[in-house]
Order: sequence, then C-alpha cells, then structure tokens
Amino acid sequence: MNHKILIIDYGLGNHQSVASALDFLGYSYIVSNKKNDFESSDFLILPGVGAFYAGMENLKKLDIIELMENEVIKKKKPILGICLGMQLFAIDSTEDGIHQGLGWIKGHVLKIKGGNSHKIPHVGWNNLKIYKKEPLFNKELNSANFYFDHSYHILCDKNILSASVDYGEEITAAIQYENIFGVQFHPEKSQNNGLKLFRSILG
Repeated sequence: MNHKILIIDYGLGNHQSVASALDFLGYSYIVSNKKNDFESSDFLILPGVGAFYAGMENLKKLDIIELMENEVIKKKKPILGICLGMQLFAIDSTEDGIHQGLGWIKGHVLKIKGGNSHKIPHVGWNNLKIYKKEPLFNKELNSANFYFDHSYHILCDKNILSASVDYGEEITAAIQYENIFGVQFHPEKSQNNGLKLFRSILG
C-alpha cells in the first residue's frame, strides 16, 4: 500500500532515524507540522525523545493538538507513536510532576521501578512477549528483540496491550486501540526487527 506518511515535527522527535528507516524501505513521507500536510496524509507517525512535559508544551505551542485530534480521533487515521510519542497518548504522566497528556488511551505514565539488576534508564535490547501479532508484529521474527531507551512507561488496560517486556516488572512495550498504535521501543534503531515492524503496519 502506498501510504501518504506524515512524520509529525514537534521539536522532540528523532525524525532523522525514522526517516532513514522509511527511506531504506522505500516509503515516501514528509516531515511537517502544517495543517495541509496533516489533511493530505493517511498515516501519521509521532516519534519522540525527551521529557513528557516538554513534548506536550511543544504540541501546545505549535497549536496542533486540535489538528491531530481531528485527524486521529474524528477521521480515524492510523497513528504510530514511538517512545515518548506513545506516552503522549496517555491520560497523564508523573515525570517531573503530574502533567496531562492527550488522553487518547486509558493509561498513565509512571517511572520504572528498577532495582539492583534493573538500572534506570532502561537502555538496551530486550525480548518482547507478544499478545497481538496484528498489525504490528505480523512479519516473521527470528526473535522478538527490540531496542529500548527510557525511564518511564505506560501502565494501561490489558485490552489495549499488544506486547510487554520484563524489566523487573511487566512494562508495556506496544499498544493498540482502534486506529492508535504505540511502541515504547525504537523500531528505527532495532535493525531488521524494527524494519519488519514498519513493513507490518505500513503494508
């Protein structure tokens, strides 16, 4: 399928890494936060690295939250949130205080508990426990190994959980709710498995 892909530019996205992965796979895309690009796209990607509060503030300053909600919530365009991008879908976050998120999914962003053998931030490769193969994991994986780099995670309802990872506790690794998809790991940094995930969801 030839999607019109929009990588949303809000100042905290690892756009170049995502763009490079899409380039490698031969997908066409645009990096933008302009209204006409939202309206002309049919698949959105919200990448992200950094703090939850800064992410929400940037979306507010750009005045694109209503625009995003019109495309995702009203028009039901599919969106993939990556790392911070997925966390912003939640109701709120406890990172540096309590901050409201987009509220698109029933979930709260909490700090990883960690422990002696589980350092924070959680950085490195981990195997996923996959609960729903479609549509994020429908390509055959030799092992469900993906790259993580985060200190906070989404605690969400089990019915929207697509995959989890064991890091001293069960951590949400992927979610799906209607047309809203998210991954806590970085597919753009997860080599072949990450490329397979992009092919799975983009077709």
